[in-house]
Amino acid sequence: MTRNALLPAALAGVLLAGCSPVQDLFSPPKAAPYATSPSTASWTKPPAGYLKTGMNLDGALIVGPPPAPDSPRGKADRATFETTRKLAGTPAWDHAIADADLSGAHGFKSFSCAAGVTIGPEATPTLANLLLRMTDDAATLYQPAKAVFQRPRPPVGNTRPICVPREPWIETDGSYPSGHGLIGWSWALVISEVAPAHASAVLARGREFGDSRVVCGVHYPSDIEAGRYLGSALVSRLHQDPAFLADLEKARAEVAASRAKGAPAGCGAS
Repeated sequence: MTRNALLPAALAGVLLAGCSPVQDLFSPPKAAPYATSPSTASWTKPPAGYLKTGMNLDGALIVGPPPAPDSPRGKADRATFETTRKLAGTPAWDHAIADADLSGAHGFKSFSCAAGVTIGPEATPTLANLLLRMTDDAATLYQPAKAVFQRPRPPVGNTRPICVPREPWIETDGSYPSGHGLIGWSWALVISEVAPAHASAVLARGREFGDSRVVCGVHYPSDIEAGRYLGSALVSRLHQDPAFLADLEKARAEVAASRAKGAPAGCGAS
């Protein structure tokens, strides 16, 4: 996903995954447009990250500025926000609500289904802790960039439906780059390493995790793209950290042991 023409294609995966048939994608909402999802769960404080001394990475420099509102790409971003508001109440909306949760529970389940192996504190404790520690490291990369650009989120200044409650952070937390886009993609890169036979499905899940934020209405597509750039940068930097590498090796063994116990439960159509 690199330019305007590719933005609809990048979003299509999550929309098609969440809605069927295709003509139902933009039907009127079938439920109350303001979904209930506890935002506090989305931002549960993770354990301390690996990179205590800093990453020596400048997130703002890596991603560059967001598109100007009146540029072709800025206008495409806004058009995508307006169009996807019609998804309120659809299965894609429900997926977006679930993907808003960064506390681990839903993310572990959804990545388990993609990886074909149970991931979580009981089955794979090292891997689960590793992923949560990565969310702490991610914040040290995307938060300074958000502060530099201070891009307002799509719902600021309007009352269009979004998939999370309109809490104060909607107004104060910058839109660019996306922390969820970063975390979803970085998790996918790491899980694909420890479950390489399912790498394509895992990476698709990581893409959908970011796309859900566009469906949710709290990010523009260019925010998600920038987050993925930073996710790749984060994983590259983590591969230079001895503690991370040691945990990654333990995680490989955990995944192998978890796989031997059978496929994860409850994956079905989700």
